[in-house]
Amino acid sequence: MDINATLVGEMIAFAFLIWFCVHFIWPHITKAIEERQLKIADGLNAAERAHAELKSADNKVAAEIKQARQQAAEIIDRAQQQANQILDKARADAVSEINRLKAAAQDDIASMAQRAREELRERVGALAVQGASKIVQREIDPSAHKALLDQLATEI
Repeated sequence: MDINATLVGEMIAFAFLIWFCVHFIWPHITKAIEERQLKIADGLNAAERAHAELKSADNKVAAEIKQARQQAAEIIDRAQQQANQILDKARADAVSEINRLKAAAQDDIASMAQRAREELRERVGALAVQGASKIVQREIDPSAHKALLDQLATEI
């Protein structure tokens, strides 16, 4: 291989090209690469933050759902207790109404029995007067002998 002026000229042109690239082109390329690396790093950091926020939001949602279920269970328990109280009150009211009606019926029965006894006494008294008048063969005046008839009715 012969070293001649063409080879030396090519070497000088190549060295100038390298120097030019290193001083004017290479800094712009490295700067663009570094900016791209920073953007990628920021994007990765933002993705990690979003992932962490998503986990936090999932945890908050799970906590809210748990709290809502607990509140629903408490509401159901209170409603059940209220329903039981209403049933107990209705039962107590029904029992008191039954007792009141029973007492009223017993009072009615007692008053009817008393009226029946008095009516029976009057009839027995009237029958006794009729029987006595037949025996005596004369009629007894009920208004004149009322005290006697009342005493007879009480004895019967």
